Amino acid sequence: MLPVETYVEAAAGMSENDALYAIRHADGSVSLYIDEEYAAERGVNPATLTRVEIPRELFSNGSIQQVREYVALYLEAQQTGTA
Repeated sequence: MLPVETYVEAAAGMSENDALYAIRHADGSVSLYIDEEYAAERGVNPATLTRVEIPRELFSNGSIQQVREYVALYLEAQQTGTA
């Protein structure tokens, strides 16, 4: 398994992806949702979600912690404009 940083660097060129919807909270934690409908059922405004493409290998073989770290780094990069 590759380190999360490798996935972040390679994400732009990945064609086989699965997506999750995410919110990054002020404390840095990340909430993940499989789709907008599921998030809405949980009381989340779908307009606040960010769709994040997850590399297929990470999506299918990674731990939830690895996926959360990937999403957190992705959201951080989007916020700082470095992606």
